[in-house]
Amino acid sequence: MTDERLPQLRASDADRDRVVEILRDALAEGRLDMAEFDERFDATHQARTYGELEKITADLPVAAQPAQPLSLRKEPASGGAVTVWSERIREDAKGSTTGIAVMGGFERKGRWTIGRRFTALCLMGGGELDLREADFAGSEVHIDVFAVMGGVNVIVPPGVEVEMRGLGIMGGFDSEEDGIPGHPGAPRVIVSGVALMGGVGVERKLPKDEERRLKAERKEERRRLKEERRGRRELD
Repeated sequence: MTDERLPQLRASDADRDRVVEILRDALAEGRLDMAEFDERFDATHQARTYGELEKITADLPVAAQPAQPLSLRKEPASGGAVTVWSERIREDAKGSTTGIAVMGGFERKGRWTIGRRFTALCLMGGGELDLREADFAGSEVHIDVFAVMGGVNVIVPPGVEVEMRGLGIMGGFDSEEDGIPGHPGAPRVIVSGVALMGGVGVERKLPKDEERRLKAERKEERRRLKEERRGRRELD
């Protein structure tokens, strides 16, 4: 394995934990303020590769700490839920296949199953497809959008690969998440269609349970750091 490939490799949860420890030390030493710590803490848990983790600590004196080799195998999260994609790809299910919004809107979120092909029709209206907790009727799902003076927003969780094939006429298809490699065994979502004076967007968000877990973890970390600072002041 060459060093050139290392930044592109998937990071493990153990690698993220080591970065969090570096951030904690930097906060305690006054190198980061709380706002910077929060921002980098969130970025660490959303990072997918070693290269993304390296950027988070690039301006911190990491080299002064004992070197630890990067983990080259994926390890289960400690205390967090691990997505088992095989349990969410249901080949035997038909799932939801249509969403229509005429001067109004439609929404699919929470626990639901999206069909192998989902068609969204929007006329002066909009829709939202939240796939963070959804099941998939196949390993590859096609979302066809036809929007006139309206649009559709698709929310995908980390690990899902997205491919954009749509055409925007005085509108647009957001391609920011296009082409990002997915996790092994995760479904692939292909978004195509036409947006006339409208738009189709894709955004990547953590599942709500994971967001709540990270928020609670960050709150607990703030409390612990405040207690450490208070203890140091008392010793001084």
